Amino acid sequence: MNPYKLRASLMAIATTVALGASIVPVTSFAYDENSASAVNVDAKGVGLKGHDPVAYFTVGAPTAGKAEYTAKHDGVTYQFATAANRDAFKANPAKYAPQFGGFCAMGVALEKKLDGDPTAWTIANDKLYLNVNKDVAKKYLEDVPGNNKKAESNWLQLRNKTPKSLS
Repeated sequence: MNPYKLRASLMAIATTVALGASIVPVTSFAYDENSASAVNVDAKGVGLKGHDPVAYFTVGAPTAGKAEYTAKHDGVTYQFATAANRDAFKANPAKYAPQFGGFCAMGVALEKKLDGDPTAWTIANDKLYLNVNKDVAKKYLEDVPGNNKKAESNWLQLRNKTPKSLS
C-alpha cells in the first residue's frame, strides 16, 4: 500500500476512535493527548489497561490482571492474573513490558503516539506490541520487521512528546 494512503487510513481510524471516545466516556482508557509521558497509563498509573503482560506469552491471549498482583517497572504499575506471572515479570520486566511504552506500534512507525489497545496485539521477536485497534494491527502485521524498524527509529524522537503535538 502507498505510504501516504496508509497514513491517511490510520489517521481516519484514529479520528474515528477519538470521536467515539468523546461521545462515550470510558474511564478505564486514560490516553491523554497532552501528556508527554513515554508510557501509556491510566489515571492511576496502571499500564495495559489492567491486562497481564505475561499472559500474552504464556496463555497467548489478553488476560485481565488483578489488583492484588502488581509490580512496577519504569513508572508503570502492571497487574497480573497470578502471583506466578507477577514473579516472572519481576525477574525479567524487559521481556514482558509492551514496546513503545504501550503506545500503538504502527502509530509510532508513522510518527504518531496513539493509544494502545490490549486486544490488538502481537508478539514479534519475543516482544509485545500493541496497536490502536484490530484494523490497524492487520496493517502492522503486513510488514512487522519494516514497521518495527521505522518505529524504533522514530521512538527516540517521539517518546517525550505529546500525542497532540504530533498531529
